[in-house]
Amino acid sequence: MAAAAAAAAMAEQEGARNGARNRGGVQRVEGKLRASVEKGDYYEAHQMYRTLFFRYMSQSKHAEARELMYSGALLFFSHGQQNSAADLSMLVLESLEKAEVDVADELLENLAKVFSLMDPNSPERVAFVSRALKWSSGGSGKLGHPRLHQLLALTLWKEQNYCESRYHFLHSSDGEGCANMLVEYSTARGFRSEVDMFVAQAVLQFLCLKNKNSALVVFTTYTQKHPSIEDGPPFVQPLLNFIWFLLLAVDGGKLAVFTVLCEQYQPSLRRDPMYNEYLDRIGQLFFGVPPKQTSSYGGLLGNLLSSLMGSSEQEEGEESQDDSSPIELD
Repeated sequence: MAAAAAAAAMAEQEGARNGARNRGGVQRVEGKLRASVEKGDYYEAHQMYRTLFFRYMSQSKHAEARELMYSGALLFFSHGQQNSAADLSMLVLESLEKAEVDVADELLENLAKVFSLMDPNSPERVAFVSRALKWSSGGSGKLGHPRLHQLLALTLWKEQNYCESRYHFLHSSDGEGCANMLVEYSTARGFRSEVDMFVAQAVLQFLCLKNKNSALVVFTTYTQKHPSIEDGPPFVQPLLNFIWFLLLAVDGGKLAVFTVLCEQYQPSLRRDPMYNEYLDRIGQLFFGVPPKQTSSYGGLLGNLLSSLMGSSEQEEGEESQDDSSPIELD
């Protein structure tokens, strides 16, 4: 027994020494690569990063490969080498996919950091975000992790890319952040006569995604903070009163109330042809209205609805289509 314990202790010490040597080796290699980049030898450094990545991956050193590619991507970004940085960023994702790493906040924040440094107009950024969202779903959701959506939405908001920011906020749980972004979007780009439409659209979309809590938060925050909306409820704008009553009706779940509400506010609901399409879906989700017997929505409206609600329509085993594409809802 004593001999076995001694052998186990020696093996543990040897493992610790090997681990320290490996970490030291990674740091030395990283130092050399950093020096190459600092000297402007970008091509050589990039090729060396790729060589080391595949070497580490073949040895199942996934964490080392990921950390080296992440630090390398940040280094290339800091030197304005967008293509090399984007390539290493994709290798970060490859290491996550192959290692089957559990989704964690730190990893999501790293991915969002890389996304924020990419050229907003580059095709690499589109490919990166699509793949990152797919990995972050972890098989439990079709549209990506809510926290990653939130981080992407915040970056896009800073870039004043309000349309794509709204898409990602819809798939996060950050109703308050979404409302604050919409207030800025409305005041910067919208007409004063449309202040109610910005929040109505968001509330209806959140409800179509069965996110009742975020629908309520986005409405409350937006109406309190928007400089062109007077204190309510009740509100001056009929559409805002409709949304307020709708949120109350969703809590009650009474079909008669929902039906009367939609009939009484038709003049306001006709301002956007999508409103009644969203309300058909909300009727099914919260009030037990049977789906229409006619064929599914066609044309542009159908595409928008499927893009918005695709995840709830699919069976668990089905693969969703391109989940990352922002929906144009202006």
